[in-house]
Amino acid sequence: MTSWIVRRWARHGHERLYAETPGGTALGYLDVKTGRFHSDDLSNLPLLEAAINDHLASRRGAASAVAVGAAPTATREPSPADAAPAWTDISGARPGSAAREQAVAARAAQGRFTGFLARVFDVRTEERAWRIGADGEEAVAAQIATLGPQWRVLHAVRVGQRDADIDHVVIGPAGVFTVNAKHHPHASVWVGGDTFMVNGTRVPYVRNSRHEAGRASRLLTEHAGFPVDVVGVVAVVGAHRGFTVKQQPRDGAVVVLARRRLRAYLQGLPARLDVRQVEAIGDIARRSTTWR
Repeated sequence: MTSWIVRRWARHGHERLYAETPGGTALGYLDVKTGRFHSDDLSNLPLLEAAINDHLASRRGAASAVAVGAAPTATREPSPADAAPAWTDISGARPGSAAREQAVAARAAQGRFTGFLARVFDVRTEERAWRIGADGEEAVAAQIATLGPQWRVLHAVRVGQRDADIDHVVIGPAGVFTVNAKHHPHASVWVGGDTFMVNGTRVPYVRNSRHEAGRASRLLTEHAGFPVDVVGVVAVVGAHRGFTVKQQPRDGAVVVLARRRLRAYLQGLPARLDVRQVEAIGDIARRSTTWR
């Protein structure tokens, strides 16, 4: 049974049970006397009902159980300290925005004249790497945008306190995916299991994508209150000198695809989530506090 956080409140003849996910996301409350559930966000109602029902089931039969219609006992009103931390809606972040910020910072650090020469002669610099990365994220976002209204998409999701970010989080009938765009315009890419080669040089893209998906799964599960499996996707942009996937990573936790195949791949997977689950996970995912 999920370890929901349920607090009882009684005052002026009213009695309520307030519920939160294990990660501290406020879901709403049950009016004990009327038996009605109340939530500021209707997508939270399935989780709210589950939390209250689990709580009542766990307390049923115990001497200290709080049953619907029981006489209220003295308790304090929840204070501001009990409230869930304030969050911002990150669903409006633009694709590639985090990489663009890094490119601007790198350009300022290298100086205007040096930066001008680097751009004219296409010299490999840190600013160039961030700029090309942002272009790749925008290209992948354009592909994801065609998935349809039953999908929820977030871009440039900042995770933790060290400015890490996930290029794209995609939530839909087929499940939850973290999509990492890798833009190599004039390169040859070869993939065999966990081995990912760019122009003959091995890079840790599969390992990093697996870690990113696992971290997203842990955070979403913590805040949603139920298991949320996440698959990592490496979406390759460019690779005009050749793109070969001899074998996908063996454990199924990561998939490597060409950007142009991303929509067909996601839409071709069997359905794993219903509409209410997609809405519930999407609501949790759009909250900044889920990722921080």
